[in-house]
Amino acid sequence: MTIECVNPEGLRFNQMKSSSHQTLETRMRPILMKGHERPLTFLRYNRNGDLLFSCAKDHTPTVWFADNGERLGTYRGHSGAVWCCDISRDSSRLITGSADQTAKLWDVKSGKELFTFKFGAPARSVDFSVGDHLAVITTDHFVGTSSAIHVKRIAEDPEDQVGDSVLVLQSPDGKKKINRAVWGPLNQTIVSGGEDAAIRIWDAETGKLLKQSDEEVGHKEAITSLCKAADDSHFLTGSHDKTAKLWDMRTLTLIKTYTTVVPVNAVAMSPLLNHVVLGGGQDASAVTTTDHRAGKFEAKFYDTILQEEIGGVKGHFGPINALAFSPDGKSFSSGGEDGYVRLHHFDSNYFNIKI
Repeated sequence: MTIECVNPEGLRFNQMKSSSHQTLETRMRPILMKGHERPLTFLRYNRNGDLLFSCAKDHTPTVWFADNGERLGTYRGHSGAVWCCDISRDSSRLITGSADQTAKLWDVKSGKELFTFKFGAPARSVDFSVGDHLAVITTDHFVGTSSAIHVKRIAEDPEDQVGDSVLVLQSPDGKKKINRAVWGPLNQTIVSGGEDAAIRIWDAETGKLLKQSDEEVGHKEAITSLCKAADDSHFLTGSHDKTAKLWDMRTLTLIKTYTTVVPVNAVAMSPLLNHVVLGGGQDASAVTTTDHRAGKFEAKFYDTILQEEIGGVKGHFGPINALAFSPDGKSFSSGGEDGYVRLHHFDSNYFNIKI
C-alpha cells in the first residue's frame, strides 16, 4: 500500500491495496497556524485535547484552540529560545524550558508567570510527573557546568514554590546535551536520551543508573526526541541516525525500529491506532536547492507492528522539528523550521487504512 500526499492546501491520500488494486482518495485540508517568527521547537496538547501549546526560538510560547487553530494567547517572559513545554493534568499550569537558562511556571488561563527556576545553563527539556507534584528539567553543558537532570518539587500553592532541586543527576558525558528526559511509570524512574546516543533509566528517588541501552541495538547518533505511550508501557525515540526506535519502558528492551532517509527530529505515537509518525529533514544549511522536496520535509507514518511506511504528509518548507498527536488520536500537528504549525484533522478514511 502507498499513500501519496499532494497539494499542501488539500492533501490527497491515495490508498492502494495490493490484493485488489482498489484506489481510495481522501482529502485532509490542514490548518496553517502562523504565530511564531522563528522555527518551532516543540508541540504539546493538553490532556483534554482542546488546547495545543507551541514552543519556538522566538522566546514566546503560544496556546491555540486545537479544533480550529485560533490563537488563544502567548506567554511572555523568556529572553531566549524556548525548547520544550508541558501542561499539568488539569490544564491549569504550564512549564517551559528555555535557552535563557531558566524554566518557568505559568498560569495557563491568565498567562501570568508564577515562578522561575534559574540555572547556570540552558534548560532543554521539561516534564511534569503523574500528579504534577514534581517536574524533571534537563540542562545543557555550559561554561564549566555539565549537562544534568534536575528534579524540582512543584507546590500546589505558587506562593510556596521554591527553586531547590530534590535530586540532580549528572550526565556520564557531561559535555553532551540531554535532549529529553521524562518520567517513567508511577514516577519511579526517569528515562533520558541525548547527544551521546544512549538511553538511560534512572531511579527517581536515589538517582542510581538502573539501565542503559545496548550499543549494538541502540541509536548510533544523537537522540533528538523521546515520546511516551499513553499508558507508559513503552516509548519512542528519534535520532540523527535516520531511525526511530520503540522501547519497553521498564526493561529497556528494543521492540521495533523504523528506518527513514533523513535525520529524525521529532516522533509521536497515535493513542488510537498502531501508527507512529516521524518528522525531520536535511538540515537547512545542507540544502542547496529552493525546492522544499529536496530536504524531504515530510511527516512519515509507519505501522507500529509491521514497521512499514504507510504514508506521508508534505507541506513544510523546512525540517520538521515538532510532532504531536491529539489525545483522542483524531488529529495531529507538526511544527517546522519554517515557523508554521500545521494542524491536521483526519477524515474517516484515515481510520480504515489497511496494509
